[in-house]
Amino acid sequence: MGRFLAAIGLIAIWGVRGHVRAFESGDVSPHSKSAGLDLVLPTDNDALFSGDGAAFYQYVERNYKGEKSTPWEGGRYGFVRDPIDTASGTIFTRFHEGIDIRPMHRDANGEPLDEVRAIADGKVVHANLVPGYSNYGKYIVIEHRWDGSGYYSLYGHLSSIRVHPGESVKRGQPIAIMGYTGVGISRERAHLHLELDLMFSNQFEAWHDAFFRNDPNHNGIYNGLNLAGLDIARLYLALKENPWLTIPEFLSREETFYKVTLPNSRHFELPRLYPWMLAGKPNQPTSWDVSFASSGVPLKIEPSGKHVTQPELGYVKKNSINYSYLTRDIVAGHGANAQLSGYGAQLMRLLTWPD
Repeated sequence: MGRFLAAIGLIAIWGVRGHVRAFESGDVSPHSKSAGLDLVLPTDNDALFSGDGAAFYQYVERNYKGEKSTPWEGGRYGFVRDPIDTASGTIFTRFHEGIDIRPMHRDANGEPLDEVRAIADGKVVHANLVPGYSNYGKYIVIEHRWDGSGYYSLYGHLSSIRVHPGESVKRGQPIAIMGYTGVGISRERAHLHLELDLMFSNQFEAWHDAFFRNDPNHNGIYNGLNLAGLDIARLYLALKENPWLTIPEFLSREETFYKVTLPNSRHFELPRLYPWMLAGKPNQPTSWDVSFASSGVPLKIEPSGKHVTQPELGYVKKNSINYSYLTRDIVAGHGANAQLSGYGAQLMRLLTWPD
């Protein structure tokens, strides 16, 4: 996020608890050039597939205008937290980059007992054992290689970890126990925070040291700022309909919310990390136009003839609501008045750091 179903002699069908299962067949698969993702849910909780959101997602505690509530919708992916009133109605301004999965098993004291498992074959690349070193608390990152690109599943708020960096793991292998380590989580709200991410740059540590000197980075390139999470719940559901779906195909359905033009740089890693993003013929471009979803996930890279010396906003989907609420504070302004925020400009520099 094993990872691949075998390319020859396999038929994929949907099995129990959301598994994509493979069975032998005498036929050669027509999908042998690019086998589908082979994901499993990370815990026994499979209510996602029955549409029971309240049983699948852990609720958040909300106090809005003096009214307290516990909406399970706050455990979903996307802009699902911190509501505010605008002229266009109530909107949610805080982005949740993963999904929060409720426990199924607790002991007599209410401690979560749920086993956490790898969602696909991969390699453990990071394990944070010190809860205070991250808002994720104790967490694990597993690298999955699909069609030559790296994707990263992240498992947060763990109580204990069973694997070590460098260790290869199989789909469905136990890797941890669910917990409530991290910021602002009680035993009652114990859950697994799960992400599936793309990575921005291997130069993240140097970039972080330049812009966040007073905020120590204890997690190397696997810091959450360097990981862009896609909608993994929607991916699970899409795979149920089409087990041969790939990440590029899945992300091709995302709407481009803004584009940023970057100076041409030999340090621009995205085209090497995710070659499928490249569109057009990159013959000595002057710059690059990078398209992003509102989530901040990069979608497409196109060569450009525009001369820029710093990242510049080239396009944003027009809206009367302040863009900072719609783009995780990467774009600022509203209507026709839009530009990269200070943070947005810093983040875009990561893509070509150290240039």
